Amino acid sequence: MRPIELLIDARDGNARSGKIITRRSTIETPVFMPVGTQGSVKGVRFEWLEEELDARIILGNTYHLFLRPGAETIRQLGGLHRFTGWKRAYLSDSGGFQVFSLSELRKLSEDGVEFRSHLDGSRCFLSPEISMEIQAALGSEIVMVFDECPPGDAGYEATRKSLELTTRWAERSKRRFKTLQDAGTDSGYLDCEGISGQQALFGIIQGAGHLDLRDESLERTVEIGFDGYAIGGLSVGEEKEVMYSVLEHVSPQMPDHSPRYLMGVGTPEDLVEAVSNGVDMFDCVMPTRNGRTGSVFTSHGKLNIRNARFATDDAPLDLECSCSVCRRYSRAYLRHLYQAGEIAAAILLSHHNLAFYLGLMARIRQAIRYGRFSEFKREFLNKLIQNDGERV
Repeated sequence: MRPIELLIDARDGNARSGKIITRRSTIETPVFMPVGTQGSVKGVRFEWLEEELDARIILGNTYHLFLRPGAETIRQLGGLHRFTGWKRAYLSDSGGFQVFSLSELRKLSEDGVEFRSHLDGSRCFLSPEISMEIQAALGSEIVMVFDECPPGDAGYEATRKSLELTTRWAERSKRRFKTLQDAGTDSGYLDCEGISGQQALFGIIQGAGHLDLRDESLERTVEIGFDGYAIGGLSVGEEKEVMYSVLEHVSPQMPDHSPRYLMGVGTPEDLVEAVSNGVDMFDCVMPTRNGRTGSVFTSHGKLNIRNARFATDDAPLDLECSCSVCRRYSRAYLRHLYQAGEIAAAILLSHHNLAFYLGLMARIRQAIRYGRFSEFKREFLNKLIQNDGERV
């Protein structure tokens, strides 16, 4: 059995819907993956993610789990699934983006990246081989190659140099990954809960906003050969138009038989735009990060619960949302919790935001299957009035 299998069941233009089958769960696509940086989706219990929100896959962060509690600790405790209690699929990122974001603390070389821990300042080192070993210890269903992520506005020559390094690192990642997979479960690196099956490895396409470099990265990454392909290096400082241009250019060229993953993006409108170009998978911290700061996603745009006009508003956060938060609590009560500094505010707002994102994906899948995605996209974007909720 292959580590993952993609089955496409409907197409509408470049948009497509289907299923990714893993050893733990069948994931309907397009899919949004909640971010569980430390092996936990901030403020949201796994029971809620499974039973109400029906999240089939979440993301774990290699960099953070490497620093704390450590890959060896997680391996000894049976892998990330057993350690955290998450019963469905995990995707683990490689740690490359986090190292990029800590550029003030890092030293880049052909071998890998030396950096100082943001926790205690200790010296640490990540390489393609070490990233593969950590992710094998985690036991995630989907593993990402170790890459360098240049800023979206990087110059041409700097981007080309980064692309060359990322390609070499991708080759090294695959070699070490294959060695670990060939070793089998007896090595202690793979699934420790009696669920058989190998991990899948995704390659990452870089190139910043330079379309010819994106083409080159795509060609070379496909030539190496992976189970799925990701678009990296977007939503890292470039203009929105640049991101959309890259998506429109690159996504439809990606292998049709493999999952297509847009890393770290984004707003609801970003997701809809990417789906229209054939992307299958997404992750982003926005639902929970915004929830912790009082920012709420709704069918008519963002709402800032801190706004004084919600103090006596007995309406739910979103009249079109059926999540448990919207069914039970008013804007006035949620604003009161936020203003009072109650931790319940962050929990409830994050829960709603995740319900909105996952519900959006379900509506997108349905629109594609009924051949009305273009109409859905037009109606959805027309309702998203980006004015901080003034007309929500």
